[in-house]
Amino acid sequence: MSAVLALPPARSPRLWRRLPPLALAGAVLLILFGLLVLAAPLVAAALGTTPDAVDLLQRLAPPSTAHPLGTDALGRDTLLRLLEGGRVSLGLGLSVALLAAVIGTAVGLWAGYAGGFWDQLLMRTTDGVIALPLLPLLIVLAAIDPAKLGIPPEAAASPLLGIGRIGLLIALVGWTTVARLVRGATLSLKEREFVRAARALGAGPVRILLRHILPNLVRPLIVAATLSVGNIILLESVLSFLGLGVMPPAPSWGNMLTGAEELIWSAPLQAVWPGLAIFLTVIACNLLGDGLQEALDPQGHRR
Repeated sequence: MSAVLALPPARSPRLWRRLPPLALAGAVLLILFGLLVLAAPLVAAALGTTPDAVDLLQRLAPPSTAHPLGTDALGRDTLLRLLEGGRVSLGLGLSVALLAAVIGTAVGLWAGYAGGFWDQLLMRTTDGVIALPLLPLLIVLAAIDPAKLGIPPEAAASPLLGIGRIGLLIALVGWTTVARLVRGATLSLKEREFVRAARALGAGPVRILLRHILPNLVRPLIVAATLSVGNIILLESVLSFLGLGVMPPAPSWGNMLTGAEELIWSAPLQAVWPGLAIFLTVIACNLLGDGLQEALDPQGHRR
């Protein structure tokens, strides 16, 4: 009597093993940037200074042991300003990407599942937002004085309010891609057998959307959110460069470029460091997003 050898079920390789080399490099770079900006207080303690410490006797000093990347026009340490600006830029990019994904997911889910009037209303609204010129619209909205909206002058001058205002403005116009993606996937999923079975068992629309459709959208949502982080950082940098984003003394990579604009010939490194940080972060986000799209594709994985 022949024995039957039972083989264990094949397991798919871990996600990081399925990522292409360039996507892995992007992920490593983003993790490195994240660790560096989180360690900004430790770096400040090691250097014995703070990002806002002004020393006019050390204006535009070259890189040294005390100031590894030199100092800016006010004698502030460039490395600490760069790390502190990274906390703002990276934090804003991640939080706004999450908020835009939540708004777009809610709009796309309801439009795709409800259909009819709601689908037409929500999708025509989405098309209207897409048709608007994004950067000029953000410039106009960011130029509105919060004090004229009834906000107390002390609160209007708060750097935290300025950062939150820019993040909210970008999120309110950046959800459209996610909404169209989710709506198309929902139109396909709502006709699947498991959704029909749940509907036949008496499950309501909210339960069907949250328990049966939304979990199947996690993979494309992760990819879309990752790809949008780089675009959000670029938008924030452009607005800050134009003086409409994060306002000094709070540093960001965009307003660091603004401060270095007049020093481009006398101290070019003041523009190189924030520009390089923006470039590498955006490239890393795009590489990671493309790699996740390939790695999370079931058909591509089977191939």
